[in-house]
Amino acid sequence: MSSPGARVRSRRSAGALRVGVTKAGSGLAAVLAEQVAGSGDHVVGLDQQAGAAGVVEWRLCDIAAPEVVEALRDVDAVVHVAHDADLVRSLASPSAVRRARLVREMQTLSTAAAAAGVGHLVVVSSVLVYGARADNPAPVPDDSPLRADDVEGVVADLVEVEAIVETARTVHPGLEITVVRPAALVGPSVDTIITRHFEAPRLLVVRDHEPTWQFCHVEDLGRALLTVLHADVPPVVTVGSWGSLTQAEVEEISGMRRIELSWSAAYGAADRLHRIGVLPLPASDLAYVSHPLVVEPRALAERGWAPAYDNTAALGVLLEGVRGHHAVMARRVQRKDAAALGAAAGAASAAVAAAATAALMRRRKRRT
Repeated sequence: MSSPGARVRSRRSAGALRVGVTKAGSGLAAVLAEQVAGSGDHVVGLDQQAGAAGVVEWRLCDIAAPEVVEALRDVDAVVHVAHDADLVRSLASPSAVRRARLVREMQTLSTAAAAAGVGHLVVVSSVLVYGARADNPAPVPDDSPLRADDVEGVVADLVEVEAIVETARTVHPGLEITVVRPAALVGPSVDTIITRHFEAPRLLVVRDHEPTWQFCHVEDLGRALLTVLHADVPPVVTVGSWGSLTQAEVEEISGMRRIELSWSAAYGAADRLHRIGVLPLPASDLAYVSHPLVVEPRALAERGWAPAYDNTAALGVLLEGVRGHHAVMARRVQRKDAAALGAAAGAASAAVAAAATAALMRRRKRRT
């Protein structure tokens, strides 16, 4: 329960803010924490292990435990990185365990922040919660309903987290909560379903579908968080480079060739392979590389924010970041398997079939 007697610290007071950043010991959150600290704000790292950043004051704690309220005792604002853009870490736990943890983190943090008198809770989510659909408007307005219909996977987790946020707005009316939804992230420590799409030997394209590509560099996200922390903004803001790239432009910039599948073939194969454990993500995630999903960061721009990276530059960062990695439909494979995939890609179902074959062969070798 929220503490009605708690003194709420205003984020609009003069001078630097004390900003708690969750999961700041590693990954995307560590990059964002350093960026916020570099702006002059005092960053309090909230994690179970300290990171390498010397500019961060570490308060070791479990953000899903009630004791986190003590770590927030003099914090003005909290940035909670719900979407940490780390597939390796996300896939390390069973789906149900991962989601329960994310929900518990959000519930505990919102309650603890209200009890400790924190003035502002900022939650980093993703534009993927809007859902990738053929009839998406261009751009998707910030206040659009969440139409992602995934029942498992990272996107479904974030939809559940945002449902907790909506409840917290009612339960803790004295706590200002802002949700920040970045477009497909690129940059240091980013590993997502989008970046892995570009680790494939060829770009999978679903026949008769027209994807659009919009990116958000982590530096632009960090500066967006600073705008959110220091200015009045709507309850939901989106972040991304202006405009988008077509599939043809992405292929020209990347120099990658495509492999086309029908939706039924791609979805059916991905679904079967996911069910037997070969592919790590649900087949529904194919929608995010098949349908248009573009936002317009107008609210941030009106408050002085502007992206340093356009979509072309951000795609270049993504391509450099995935160099040396090889994946098919989000499953990382060895270089020799990726080469086999490229050679077999002339057949419509080669990419999916080869991924399954490579994985099953490795299983058999381990058993012998």
